[in-house]
Amino acid sequence: MKVKINNFNWKIGGAAGYGILSAGEIFAYSCLRAGLETFAYLEYPSLIKGGHNTYQVWVREDNVQSHSSQIDLLVALDQKTIQDNFSEIIPGGGLIYDLDDRFLENFSCPKKDINCFGIPLQSLAEKAEGQKIMSNVVATAASLALVKMPFDIMVEFIKRALVKKGPIVVEQNIKAAHAGYNYTKEKFVNKFDYELKPRSIKEKRMLINGNEAIALGALKAGMKFYAAYPMTPATSILHYLANQEKNYNLVVKQTEDEIAAINMVIGAGYAGVRSMTATSGGGFALMAEGLGLAGMTETPCVIAVVQRPGPATGLPTWTEQGDLRFVIHAGQGDFPRVVLAPGDPEECFYITFEAFNIAELYQLPVIILTDKYLAEARQTLPFFSQKNLKIDRGVYGKILDNLSEGRLPRYFDANNGVSPRFNPGIPGGVFLANSDEHEVTGLADESTAIRQAMMNKRMRKLQSLKKDIKEPIIVYGSKKADITLVGWGSTKGPILEAIKVLATKKLSVNFVQIKLLEPFPVKDVDNALRQAKHRILIENNFSGQLGGLIREKTGIDITDRLLKYDGRPINPEEIIEHLNTF
Repeated sequence: MKVKINNFNWKIGGAAGYGILSAGEIFAYSCLRAGLETFAYLEYPSLIKGGHNTYQVWVREDNVQSHSSQIDLLVALDQKTIQDNFSEIIPGGGLIYDLDDRFLENFSCPKKDINCFGIPLQSLAEKAEGQKIMSNVVATAASLALVKMPFDIMVEFIKRALVKKGPIVVEQNIKAAHAGYNYTKEKFVNKFDYELKPRSIKEKRMLINGNEAIALGALKAGMKFYAAYPMTPATSILHYLANQEKNYNLVVKQTEDEIAAINMVIGAGYAGVRSMTATSGGGFALMAEGLGLAGMTETPCVIAVVQRPGPATGLPTWTEQGDLRFVIHAGQGDFPRVVLAPGDPEECFYITFEAFNIAELYQLPVIILTDKYLAEARQTLPFFSQKNLKIDRGVYGKILDNLSEGRLPRYFDANNGVSPRFNPGIPGGVFLANSDEHEVTGLADESTAIRQAMMNKRMRKLQSLKKDIKEPIIVYGSKKADITLVGWGSTKGPILEAIKVLATKKLSVNFVQIKLLEPFPVKDVDNALRQAKHRILIENNFSGQLGGLIREKTGIDITDRLLKYDGRPINPEEIIEHLNTF
């Protein structure tokens, strides 16, 4: 077999508590330091303690945008990893297993076309003055030795991953890793037909996930107040921002529940402070009434909804795109909101920045809709550009003389639906914000004329704001393609990876990514899909919610569908298989 250079899919699995996350990140960041592109994806069960974890890293020279179902090297720290994931190893690939595991000491490789490398992981860790638990770094170092990656590259990231455990633990792990690297290099030299060659890259790059990108976008947008109740998979946004309080002069509040979180965010927005919260579907259900309050009082706020499978508690640590319809229709009555769906961490950053501007320009709630896969999977990206990012706080009114009873016309019936804002507390700035229907100064009013005028005013915002939404859809590939794939959110990466492979099979395929879900970009979607020769809908939900929305808004019915709803993200191979009939 010809040596496969700089295209490598690695996966490690083991019991929770055995450092699977640390091992995965050390491997991923080592590859980043070596100038290679990576995509890292982790899976873990919905348990407080115990269970089985995996961490997968795809490494290439070109931009890699998703995980894969095909593994080149599987690292098994326990028997369950072999039971669950051995079938994913491709012919010519390899398996590292622990000879010290009592269930694996007599293991024999079940397939002749798979290279099995038995390594005494726990013994090597202990001989290096470490502990058995350090078998994770031994296995990671062994993996790097098999692909001939220089050992020194991983040392920096062992220090970074374990710095909080103190210098003694760090040094023990480095010694254990060195033992694993040397053992593998000596015993299995040239026994594996894969190689990762470091490259020199001048451009600064990072390995970042969607939640971190959302947090960075909010900081760049000038957010000063964040309130949230912890809910997987949105919690890491709260953790990230809490660590940045002093650096960015933030107030970060962990509330007693999601009801408190949305109401605090609305209060901050009312006071003129850029504010945000994040949750998942169950938490957003509690926020629904508060969402309507923001709509009625025309208070800007940003809400990130990071989806997981429902209903009820569902699958708390897995992924799905089942909340699209819920988010668009949440809250009683009609009121304007904007729903944006980024497809990768880069879009998470820029869309979050844009969300704050839209929220204040049009004085309404803006929802950023992602999912667990996008939230937690890490992707190599260049540093985000900040050149064209300008904060726009919207229209602020001037204090006027001779006001009726001293009240400002907060809800003045503007042509575009956007009334001037006033910050409370300024001299002469008295106004009312009423959750009941109200006239222009905020006084409650139940007359038919006022109700109709205020409803029309609020809903006019949706027509006005469409011109400020950048790229509501993006079309990748030729507009004259034979096959058009349609998707949103985190399906972007797997679709684009599949298209790369399909191009080698001479299939003409393009991809329509819809980023603006509410207000729906009817003309853009209709123009992109009306002339398509064959359309295929790709979604991570049972009912094809985007497909239903497209049919409702445009009359186009996409009958060919690839829908996945088992809690796992769609992978490129599933898309390729679906298209094999063409």
